[in-house]
Amino acid sequence: MHIVVCTKHTPDSEAKMSVDASGKVSWGGSPLIINPWDEYAVEEALRLREAHGGKVTVISMGPPEAVEALKHAIAMGCDEAIRIWEDACVDSDTLATSYVLAKAIEKMGDVDLVLFGKSAIDSQTWQVGVAVARRLGLPALMYVIKIAALDPVQRTITVERLLEEGRQVVSAPLPAVVGTTKGINEPRYTSFMGIRKAARMEYPVWSLAQIGAEANKVGVAGSGVRWPHIFMPPVREGEAEIIQGETVEATVSLLVDKLLAEKVI
Repeated sequence: MHIVVCTKHTPDSEAKMSVDASGKVSWGGSPLIINPWDEYAVEEALRLREAHGGKVTVISMGPPEAVEALKHAIAMGCDEAIRIWEDACVDSDTLATSYVLAKAIEKMGDVDLVLFGKSAIDSQTWQVGVAVARRLGLPALMYVIKIAALDPVQRTITVERLLEEGRQVVSAPLPAVVGTTKGINEPRYTSFMGIRKAARMEYPVWSLAQIGAEANKVGVAGSGVRWPHIFMPPVREGEAEIIQGETVEATVSLLVDKLLAEKVI
């Protein structure tokens, strides 16, 4: 089996975002890491490889900084890593990003399963995985909490989807696109040998021409969303009042009177 995991580099979840007067977004000195939700997709791909054999390739559309996400996936145990990038890809939205990833997967030709994390923590659109599935004409199995069965011979996969109303069991033919969610597994730690392998690994960069992508379908030209003005929301100001009484009952009574006066209750 050939399993492909699509990943993204994101700021650390503890990073503080700021926007300057010109609208430039900054994450301060936060290091770039693999999108935390993607670790579940990588872990699930590795478990499927251990059960059924084959290889796991991790791919990412991004500038040189995206290598950090690829290195982490290799350190976890992935076999190969590919980055797709040209300057024309700058400011790609989910529409353009899904186009590039789908073209890269098409170039590979022998892909049996494509895995995504549920979303990226910096943008939280939840759109790229299902958009790639649509572009490839493959079944889109999103919000997957468990891969119940996978048969490489019969070319089928059965999953449990985590919905608000409960769980839904769905079967589909392979190849398919699966979006994992938290709880599907517990991502493994990177090993020392894995980190050494990631440090020595070469990370090829595919150009748009190599994957057969058209430059007018990526970046700003290929995006359906524009950001004419980016700004931080105004600071919310509030006041706190400490209510004290001689007894607990008196304090509660004062609080209730205050809430009634403010028409909160």
